[in-house]
Amino acid sequence: MKLLVDMNLSPRWTGMLAGFGFEAVHWSTLGAMNAPDSEIMAYARMNSYVVLTHDLDFGAILAATQGEKPSVVQIRAEDVSPDVIGKQLVAALKQMETELEEGALLTVDPNRTRLRVLPLQSK
Repeated sequence: MKLLVDMNLSPRWTGMLAGFGFEAVHWSTLGAMNAPDSEIMAYARMNSYVVLTHDLDFGAILAATQGEKPSVVQIRAEDVSPDVIGKQLVAALKQMETELEEGALLTVDPNRTRLRVLPLQSK
């Protein structure tokens, strides 16, 4: 699985994820630091990346566009450092790998993990 780490997360995520066998790249090595979320989403979709972010806007974009790709993984925690929530995130990525490859929104917080298959349906 290829992960595109958003600007709102530390570049340290890429090394940590690589250590668990994931291909990971930080957006700062690919595009402008102030690139709009839509540009990051388009790049991820065209290059088969899953977006890793702390930003709720990516889920909102998927909902508004009824998008089926790219998958998005949202970390919802006060401390989003790899040292604190990294192991939980890696476990969720491994468990939900098939769904993420097909198109999903995965939310990871310290208390639970939630998966929604894309496209998002209004409730």
